Amino acid sequence: MAGLWFEEFEPGRIFEHEWTRTITESDNKWFSLLTMNTQPVHIDNVAAANSVWKRPLVNSLFTLGLMVGMSVNDTTFGTTVANLGMSDVRFPHPLFEGDTIRIRTTVLDKRASKSRPGEGIVTLRHEALNQDGVVCGICDRQALMRMRPIAAG
Repeated sequence: MAGLWFEEFEPGRIFEHEWTRTITESDNKWFSLLTMNTQPVHIDNVAAANSVWKRPLVNSLFTLGLMVGMSVNDTTFGTTVANLGMSDVRFPHPLFEGDTIRIRTTVLDKRASKSRPGEGIVTLRHEALNQDGVVCGICDRQALMRMRPIAAG
């Protein structure tokens, strides 16, 4: 499914995105090291084993990236102008290497842009759920979306 035009978003609509993603050890360590996050609980198995978690914890910014990225195909692919911001980012339950996530998106709000004709702002809530259905990440994202082009007549 291609992305939706601004007019196609309706507050309250829920997307249960089809794709799932198993987070591997390589994903977690590479992402952490590429972003220069040297927190031992992400990259050092011995330190992680001695932590409160007893195993490596998935980098929360990787989780955030997956929440947005895994929603794009159904919502904003080819129809977004820009992400305007993310707010209320929370991680209520840990994710671990080997967990499989899926994403749910709820349309919270939309409004036409006051300064950019032909565009509007859509607020989406993304949630990451692990293989047991436990919510492990939440964020509200404001996206500047294109309105449906007017057909030449």
